[in-house]
Amino acid sequence: MSDPGRQVADTVRTGTVVKAVTAERSIGQLFASATAEMSALVHDEIALAKAELRQDVRRGVVGGAAITVAGVFALFSLPVLSFAAAYGIHNLGLGLAWSFLIVGGAFLVLAGLLAGLALLKFKKVKPPEKSIASAKETAAVLQNVKPHPREFRTSPKSVARSSA
Repeated sequence: MSDPGRQVADTVRTGTVVKAVTAERSIGQLFASATAEMSALVHDEIALAKAELRQDVRRGVVGGAAITVAGVFALFSLPVLSFAAAYGIHNLGLGLAWSFLIVGGAFLVLAGLLAGLALLKFKKVKPPEKSIASAKETAAVLQNVKPHPREFRTSPKSVARSSA
C-alpha cells in the first residue's frame, strides 16, 4: 500500500493534505477528484500570474515616474547650463552677447544633427511586409470558405416590419 511516512513528508513539503487513494473509490469519484484538483491547480496558476503581473506593473509605474521626474530635472537644468556656458565663454575674454550667440548656435547645430539622424532613421522605416502578405493570404483562404449549412428545425417565422 502507501507509506504513511511519505504522506506526512509530502504534506509537510507541499503544505497540502493528500488523501490516500483507497480501492473503494469508483472511477467516477477518481475522475471527479482529478477534475477538481486540476481546476484548483489552474486557478492557483492564474492567481500566481496575476500576482506577478501586478508586481511587474507596480515596478513599471515606479520606473516610469522616476524617469519622468529625471526628465523634468534635466529639462530644468538646460537654461542653467546654457547660462553657465555663456558666462564661461565670456570669462575667456569674449563679449557677453557673442558668448550667448555661440551657445545658441551650438544648440542649433546639435538640433540640426539630431534632426538629420531622425530623418535617416525615418527613411529606413518600411511597412510590415510579412504581416501584409500573411493578411492577404488569410483573406484569400477565407474567401474560398463556404459557410456551414444550417438546418432549421422549424420553418423560420416571417417578421412583420413597419414602414413608418
